[in-house]
Amino acid sequence: MHLQGCRTDLPVILIYDVDPSWSPEDILDKEDATRQLAEALADIGHPVEELPIRSADLQAAMCHILPDECLVLNWCEEFPGRPLSESQVALALEQMGFTFTGADSRTISLSENKGQVKHLLRAQGIPTPAWQVFNTAENVSWDRFPAIVKAAFAHCSYGITRESVVLSPIELTQRIQYVLDTLHQPALVEEFIDNREFHVGVIGNAHLQVLPPGEIDYSAFPDIHDRLCTYESNNDPKSLAYQVTAPRMQVELPQKLREQLEQVVVAAYRTVGCRDYARMDVRLQDGIFYMLDVNPNPDICADTSFALGAELAGMSYGMLGSLIVNLAAQRHKKFASTNTNRSNTGEN
Repeated sequence: MHLQGCRTDLPVILIYDVDPSWSPEDILDKEDATRQLAEALADIGHPVEELPIRSADLQAAMCHILPDECLVLNWCEEFPGRPLSESQVALALEQMGFTFTGADSRTISLSENKGQVKHLLRAQGIPTPAWQVFNTAENVSWDRFPAIVKAAFAHCSYGITRESVVLSPIELTQRIQYVLDTLHQPALVEEFIDNREFHVGVIGNAHLQVLPPGEIDYSAFPDIHDRLCTYESNNDPKSLAYQVTAPRMQVELPQKLREQLEQVVVAAYRTVGCRDYARMDVRLQDGIFYMLDVNPNPDICADTSFALGAELAGMSYGMLGSLIVNLAAQRHKKFASTNTNRSNTGEN
């Protein structure tokens, strides 16, 4: 995949969520990260408007914007005050007629149904750890340990703590009950693969580019309960888990395994219906890459494995954002026509 032919003059509306209930520090962090992406896009020529979304009334926030005159870079994780509403943001953009980057509302909604995603992956022969969904903690039939207990409808490690890893039937039953009572949804129990973990970015639509993977290094943790991506390790910069599990980008893998990894992540991307870009989380055990999670609208902050992988592939941060915008432009009724003959706009 090449960047030649990408338009760098496409107008971009960069929307991002800011919850008024957040701490001033969290709001500042979000604004700083957004500004960094906006400035990177502007530096290579894109007119960019940063638009914070502070409520679920997306139409009011975007009433001054004409869908025919811009592309939306969708960087909203959810509507403020509405947990797990990421797919609703995409749906609202669709209903208002905007062309936006990343997955559509159907794919985002699907990705939040972990059991359904795993059924689709298994049907396509894509390895994924053994799993079962439980609606009750009574008469639990499960004998694979260690195991991990997750919310069945969630993303971004929502509800996952070190206690999510269980080593016995008693711990399993207790954690299932916790998910039912505290997270108010069914529990997905999955065999826990205590081995190397990779986060792999993929870009494209008709043709795909797999970015160099990042490896999450858990070697600082002797306890198995800490060797996983928790909500804390993803979201709390002050935590030890966040500080010591930054992705390591110089990954050593034999060529055969690297090719196998690329085949698995491309197959998962296609199976789930990802668009423009996505990130796959996988673990390697006994020569097999097991798909843990498909993230169709992942974080692309400058310090994430996705952006760092793009840098290793020869893309600056602004080029990465521009490529994603150009992929979305192919669906825009005005801008698509100007890209029709640009064979290298993110597609080989």
